[in-house]
Amino acid sequence: MTRSVYVTGIDRGDGRQVVELGVMELLTRQVDRVGVFRPLVHHQPDRLFELLRARYRLSQDPATVYGMDYHEASALQAERGTDELVSTLVDRFHVVARDYDVVLVLGTDFADTQLPDELSLNARLANEFGASVIPVVGGRKQPAESVLAETRNAFRAYDGLGCDVLAMVANRVAREDRDEIAQQLDSRLPVPCYVVPDEPALSAPTVSQIAQALDAKVVLGDDSGLARDALDFVFGGAMLPKFLSALTPGCLVVTPGDRADLVVGSLAAHSAGTPPIAGVLLTLGEAPGDDVLTLAARLAPGTPVLSVPGMSFPTAEQLFALEGKLNAATPRKAETALGLFERYVDTGDLLGRVSAPSSDRLTPMMFEHQLLEQARSDKRRVVLPEGTEERILHAAEVLLRRGICDLTLLGPVDQIRKKAADLGIDLGDSQLIDPATSELRDSFAERYAGFRAHKGVTVELAYDVVSDVNYFGTLMVQEGLADGMVSGSVHSTAATIRPAFEIIKTKPDADIVSSVFFMCLADRVLVYGDCAVNPDPDARQLADIAMQSATTAERFGVEPRIAMLSYSTGTSGSGADVDKVREATELVRERRPDLKIEGPIQYDAAVEPTVARTKLPESDVAGQATVLIFPDLNTGNNTYKAVQRSAGAIAVGPVLQGLRKPVNDLSRGALVSDIVNTVAITAIQAQSPSQSQSPSPSPSPSPSEKASQR
Repeated sequence: MTRSVYVTGIDRGDGRQVVELGVMELLTRQVDRVGVFRPLVHHQPDRLFELLRARYRLSQDPATVYGMDYHEASALQAERGTDELVSTLVDRFHVVARDYDVVLVLGTDFADTQLPDELSLNARLANEFGASVIPVVGGRKQPAESVLAETRNAFRAYDGLGCDVLAMVANRVAREDRDEIAQQLDSRLPVPCYVVPDEPALSAPTVSQIAQALDAKVVLGDDSGLARDALDFVFGGAMLPKFLSALTPGCLVVTPGDRADLVVGSLAAHSAGTPPIAGVLLTLGEAPGDDVLTLAARLAPGTPVLSVPGMSFPTAEQLFALEGKLNAATPRKAETALGLFERYVDTGDLLGRVSAPSSDRLTPMMFEHQLLEQARSDKRRVVLPEGTEERILHAAEVLLRRGICDLTLLGPVDQIRKKAADLGIDLGDSQLIDPATSELRDSFAERYAGFRAHKGVTVELAYDVVSDVNYFGTLMVQEGLADGMVSGSVHSTAATIRPAFEIIKTKPDADIVSSVFFMCLADRVLVYGDCAVNPDPDARQLADIAMQSATTAERFGVEPRIAMLSYSTGTSGSGADVDKVREATELVRERRPDLKIEGPIQYDAAVEPTVARTKLPESDVAGQATVLIFPDLNTGNNTYKAVQRSAGAIAVGPVLQGLRKPVNDLSRGALVSDIVNTVAITAIQAQSPSQSQSPSPSPSPSPSEKASQR
């Protein structure tokens, strides 16, 4: 069984950090404890390890990550030979291997290492570590024939040196050659070969990296603007009309500091989104006056303006030598890299070939990975009514880069585009719709009036109601134009879910709509219900909440073992509140005899094995409950918040259950990661057969809305 994976190459410039990041993502989906080892390092701390540590919350002592630096290795090899070098590195590797279920080994980088036959050294280290190998071949600016030849030669080299080659990766190949190369390699190698195209956004430096490399002064801009990728450089010298026609999306404008017209013109173009730029770099050590800078700041808030003392030509030489790097300070590049890896690598097959030992626990990180992978496996469209909200736009970028789902954003289209441009966010081909001007508004008004005719709602009144983004988004879901909806980052829970109650309504087999939170603790994921919707459910409703929650838990990879919570365990107590829980437990046993359930039971007896052995020693739920059902909203809401704040748990939810189609609510304090997880959950709910009901005849998006798809 493979317990370590060694990612290596044959030369510098192969961009293998994409593969290393992707493999780490795969390993952490399956294994709780993943270690990292880099045999040889140029500088400490290593930027890729720092990225892995930040992203995957690694607790590994950085001192154990590195074998030795290249200077030490070169000296040791020269004085005492390769065997002594390898022996030392093997000893240091095993220090890591002892403490982790699987180890990701980051091979040497073939850059100024002064080590003879570096490929053979990597192969020998992999064999001595007992690691399987994934060689990466760089194909940037190479014809297809060269990529094919180098990939086959790399396989023969590592295979001939006795390595267990898991798969080959041809990376950074020309997009136009990608399919041909993949087809050719598929029939010529005995192991899978994944062909990943070049992605300009990964090699593009961020504005922040440019400022650091050029020692530039930041005249204007914020952190979000400095994080933008500079995809191109446009040098300003022409008059404004000609200059504007040369601008490209994501470009960095380079112009002498005395050309105020070009500064204002480029920022005005950015503000209009035609096109959005990365920023402006002023040369000659000059900057426009305060009046121009004030205008610039108002035109494009957050857009960076940098200043360097040098002239344009030497500045250009420096710029063209820069290349973007994956590190802890570039999380957006990491999302792009993972999206690329997951699109072009058969991750399921590769994970199966790695055969890392599966963890018997569902950790929070594994749960989050599982959500994204499930959502990606059968992409759905989710509508986000709060399209101008900054956190929603950042979450949309992550969702799109990772290929998790398709998106529709609601709101004034120009405002959405401008906000996205100001944040440096590319919304790709997301659909943008303004409910106030949409041609769907008339038909939606008729549909809503039909739903609410019994309440006296006329078409005229409905016309005003459906311009509300939450009503419009809910109608899109009802009419089959979207598969689910997520809102609530700036709207109340009532504003988010009331339209769903009125329009989508409950499933035939559900008594009520209820909710659960996925409580991600340090070592497990628990399901809490109902903590958000029903104030005081009766016994029948409580039973319904328990059964719905069990189905939701199972849908998301949590084996349901239900604890019906009360202040009393077993038969030790009585009273109306305890009797309600006892009756609900019996109803569940009658209706769903396949479910494991215990109740009434106290919280400590439900989750703590030592307490369970004392109070309910014969129970197969006590001490290991995963689904905890609270008797009322007061208890549930306070408990989830107490656990969230006191235990540092991540609370994902509330996730609504019982609706015919998925609509979910966000906390108004939701972080970007919370939004991403909730959208993924919504997309997965839409995949469920129970959600796949025939939609009503639905209008297609109007020509103007098709035009707003980007």
